Amino acid sequence: MNTVDSWAKSAKTLVDVAMGRQSADTLIRGGKWVNVHSGEVIPDTSIAISAGRIAYVGPDAAHTIGDATNIIEADGRYLVPGLCDAHMHVESGMVTVTEFTRAVIPHGTTSMFIDPHEIGNVLGLDGVKLMHDEALTLPINVFVQMPSCVPSAPGLENAGATLGVSDVETALQWPNIIGLGEVMNFPGVAAADEKMLGEIAATQLVGKTVGGHYASPDLGRAFHGYVAGGAADDHEGTRMIDAMARVRQGMRAMLRLGSAWYDVAPQIKAITEEGLDSRNFILCTDDSHSGTLVNEGHMNRVVRHAIEQGLPPITAIQMATINTAQHFGLERDLGSITPGRRADIIISSDLATLPIEQVIARGEILAEDGALVAQIPAAQYPQSARNTVHLGKTLVADDFKIPAPANSHRVDARVIGVIENQAPTRALQSTLDVNDGIVCMDEKNDVCQIALVERHRGTGGVTNAFVSGFGYNRPCAVASTVAHDAHHMIVVGTNYADMAMAANRLGEVGGGVTVVSNGTELAMVELPIAGLMSDERAEVVAVKAQKMVDAMAQCGCTLNNAYMQHSLLALVVIPELRISDIGLVDVTTFSKTDLFVTPAA
Repeated sequence: MNTVDSWAKSAKTLVDVAMGRQSADTLIRGGKWVNVHSGEVIPDTSIAISAGRIAYVGPDAAHTIGDATNIIEADGRYLVPGLCDAHMHVESGMVTVTEFTRAVIPHGTTSMFIDPHEIGNVLGLDGVKLMHDEALTLPINVFVQMPSCVPSAPGLENAGATLGVSDVETALQWPNIIGLGEVMNFPGVAAADEKMLGEIAATQLVGKTVGGHYASPDLGRAFHGYVAGGAADDHEGTRMIDAMARVRQGMRAMLRLGSAWYDVAPQIKAITEEGLDSRNFILCTDDSHSGTLVNEGHMNRVVRHAIEQGLPPITAIQMATINTAQHFGLERDLGSITPGRRADIIISSDLATLPIEQVIARGEILAEDGALVAQIPAAQYPQSARNTVHLGKTLVADDFKIPAPANSHRVDARVIGVIENQAPTRALQSTLDVNDGIVCMDEKNDVCQIALVERHRGTGGVTNAFVSGFGYNRPCAVASTVAHDAHHMIVVGTNYADMAMAANRLGEVGGGVTVVSNGTELAMVELPIAGLMSDERAEVVAVKAQKMVDAMAQCGCTLNNAYMQHSLLALVVIPELRISDIGLVDVTTFSKTDLFVTPAA
């Protein structure tokens, strides 16, 4: 695997190559230099590379050529810095860090800043260390943020592990930890919670970056308290005013385009219409599943989308390169094509559509014409990371039935309302019939059931509630052990027997996603690593994931990337209404709430 020494160790070599005293390892000749520092495109530029770093960038690099120099002809194409994903979760791709990397390199991603709080919620600090160590073996830059909120909302959920200040202090000493992962417990920060402020302080004391997650639309006192608490960025904005408020308060606004989160378009208007300085805006994906990675792209997809919204191409590229590097204190190492930086370069024939024709990382060619050419060995996860689904019993249909309040013929129930292409939900209410003491679903009005099955400690616990927005119109159930962030099991269905079958199947295979209808399994994506990730190739997982999406559609679902919506229904740090192992949670008040409002007449 190609590694790269620090600038200090490479300095003499780089100077000697720039001066012509030593020949370059590689020369890229005759390209258009996309200079993200000056905002220019400079023609007839050559780049000399040595020891995995850039030694010289200029109009004539003939003095760096030696007998062993590998020459790449750019033929007038654009030379673009490798793209950086500023905030993302590998686990959302349903594959390991290695397989995620294999999938995104052909799309021009050469740096990722990952927050492994998903595996942290299942396996604790040991799980974070597994992904940290794996990241160090890869041929691109994969930096790790130490998870800050495990569980995400103490008192409102119980995860498979708990991480605190001492764990953060330990991880901050690891070589590949770049900072603190998104601080999701924003009410805790605003309330000056000792644990939250302790983790933030520990991170700032060692000069590393604190990731933010303020998921409330309230930009009043609570927002200002959160900003004062030290978060340096935030990716949870969905409106133009959200991006503006964050940048005005000294934060970086991270605009995300994931598989199901379409938050770039409304927020980019802060630049294109309101004229705010783009230097404090950063592009990211947050959550992308394997189908998106394989079929649509990664950060190149986000950059293209930003350009389509009216952003100048070089500005969009800056927001996916140098802005990210500066934010994490890595400007001297990443984010631009300039001397001393790691030689992470994309060659592309068009700046607006950004076809990724060649990808170079640390001076080595890793991908050409959309195909990986580098050999990257598969990761090996230990047995301790497997067999993590513990149901405690065989579930039956009755476990999913919701008893009505005594003597009720109809009830007014709270219902989780899914919002397409956004992470927040709505707190809805619906009047439901009661039959033989059991509250009925309402298929006509798109109200089906949701259950959260405890899967870490084998308690056999099942929390039942209602959800609307999926459109299921036949007997079916969709179950997943990916359930941000505590990662219990979520089952959404219209049929109790199918819900029980789907849950038990995931217990049998050690985790994953399954779709069942009328007692028949329509799709299965096995995720044996922590119940979150497959150890198969992303291309294989993408095919299985597409079968899952097709099966959900077969059951009546019309939502874009409905699985991503499904997997966030237990995320008790994003308003308005969620489900957890303690019950139904009102995230606007951060408190448990009753399923029933008042019995209807």
